[in-house]
Amino acid sequence: MRSELSHNGENHALPINISDHLRREQLRHPEATGALSSILADLSRVAKEISYLVNTAGINGAYGSTGKINVQGESVIKLDEQANRQFKDILSNNPYVAGFASEEEMTFVPFAPDSRSKYVLWFDPLDGSSNFDTNVSIGSIFSIYQRVSDARGSVNESDFLQAGRAQVCSGYFLYGTSTMLVYTTGHGVYGFTLDPSVGEFVLPQDYAKIMMPESARTYSVNEAYRPLWSPRMVAFIDWLKTRNDDPCGARYVGSLVADFHRNLLKGGIFLYPQDEKHPSGKLRLNCELNPLAYIVEQAGGLATDGENNILDIQPSSLHQRSPVLIGSKNEVLSYMG
Repeated sequence: MRSELSHNGENHALPINISDHLRREQLRHPEATGALSSILADLSRVAKEISYLVNTAGINGAYGSTGKINVQGESVIKLDEQANRQFKDILSNNPYVAGFASEEEMTFVPFAPDSRSKYVLWFDPLDGSSNFDTNVSIGSIFSIYQRVSDARGSVNESDFLQAGRAQVCSGYFLYGTSTMLVYTTGHGVYGFTLDPSVGEFVLPQDYAKIMMPESARTYSVNEAYRPLWSPRMVAFIDWLKTRNDDPCGARYVGSLVADFHRNLLKGGIFLYPQDEKHPSGKLRLNCELNPLAYIVEQAGGLATDGENNILDIQPSSLHQRSPVLIGSKNEVLSYMG
């Protein structure tokens, strides 16, 4: 890190920008390729565009629904559509990206075949968008896989149905009081903040190699579904609230990235279990849970569907859903027994 001399003669490290960080990581880890750096740089461009759209939505009329219903059976918010288009437009010009799959698309989207296109992406372009018009923090989630099909041809479904353990990179952008990028390539978790004065993502010292507290201070779950939960889940939540040594407080925004980010930094557990209304859970395995599970494990936490590690689940369909408990290691292990 560069340093500068303050007015009182003390040395202060200056945060490095994401381009410098990626170059440094590439030298430290020979398996990290320039292709990944290129893709992450493009994703950062997408996030800057979406951050601007989020911050100016009230001025530009981006609130409200398009009147369309997506593949999940949910109303499409105007900004959902715009964010998805930003990802598509920028990634389609990256020679290393062979195609993508998105929460907003019925099926995967292939790009023109190119021998350099060895990676595919999954993303949720705007997680938590139903909270958007109330100014709650929202985010974008992404993950990167090496394709398994022949690079000389077009991608196929097998490229997008890989277990989360195969990810080479995952991350999310958080659009809140500041815009952040949190990501991992399997060598720790880093948190960058967008400096609006220079338009660059920079790495503050506090977010270099994020580690999650081993024990949770809070739990995040929609307790309106309690009557529909299994007895095991009811007992677990009651234990979190009443355990003698350190009871957990409830913190639930209803925006997955916002809830996850708070728990990552402060220690907590996020739950969306199966219930009578959602027998397979509600959250999407490929575009939401796998990316966050990869991050949480790199930070010292765990993610499970109640029986299996999220990262070891072999997807059988693009828009597969799964129950999830994700967060601080001690609480996830307590549930697993």
